[in-house]
Amino acid sequence: MKKFIQTLFALLVAVTANAQEKTIRLIVRGDDMGYTHSGNEALIKCYKDGIETSIEVLVPSPWFPEAVKLLQQNPGVDVGVHLALTSEWENIKWRPLSNGASLRDSNGYFYPMMTPNKNYPGQSLKENHLTLADIEKEFRSQIELALKLIPRTSHISSHMGCTNLNDEVKALTKKLAKEYKIDIDLDDYMVKYVGYDGPSKTGEEKIQSFLKTLNKLERGKTYWFIDHPGLDNEELKAVYHIGYEQVAADRQGVTDLFTNEKVKTLIKEKGIKLIGYNGLVETKK
Repeated sequence: MKKFIQTLFALLVAVTANAQEKTIRLIVRGDDMGYTHSGNEALIKCYKDGIETSIEVLVPSPWFPEAVKLLQQNPGVDVGVHLALTSEWENIKWRPLSNGASLRDSNGYFYPMMTPNKNYPGQSLKENHLTLADIEKEFRSQIELALKLIPRTSHISSHMGCTNLNDEVKALTKKLAKEYKIDIDLDDYMVKYVGYDGPSKTGEEKIQSFLKTLNKLERGKTYWFIDHPGLDNEELKAVYHIGYEQVAADRQGVTDLFTNEKVKTLIKEKGIKLIGYNGLVETKK
């Protein structure tokens, strides 16, 4: 009898492992929490009513305190520190948490752009001389405040690719992630990025292109998808930068996508498992 039970247990373990190998896993990431009130509302809606599994928080942003409260009220969603060195919008800005002088423009804000932009001459990180010491101090300030107020924060992500500014910053980011024990690196788990399979200008285009993406996902693999939810309202209509003026309509389209019933139905039909970054660690265990 004991041998039979052991054999049955081994069989169940094998069946479970085989099922996991054939499962499609998908991280759906919503970025920029804290940039506006309506952005915060949309990000939470996309988690509660939709497919979003991870929310990335801009710690220096003006609506960060509200973001903290909303995330405390929704303990099931995964949270990442969305490290930032830029503040790109025309009518709303944020500043470094630390006192690093090299990170600030002439008005004391973060620079708006990562790379040279004809609409913002001389206002990119690449055109200015940010010191590694200032960047480290700022990253530490953002990480420590996030961990203090949102202790379940599981990982680091990068606003506008700032952690890839150069090889030194890349190495610094990895070092800090390990030091603060929030070092869930997607590459370490062989997670593949997927985007829209087709046009994505309008909300309907986003939905149709994402449905095509879902139909191409392969069993036994893990993927991640990213976009920026928002609401098409008066607040977000005032948020823009030169070259990206239709922010409200565009980000409402993302909210519509993340909460779309056809999308949710297809995910269920294909047996896609929605996970956060923290789900990668649990799966590995």
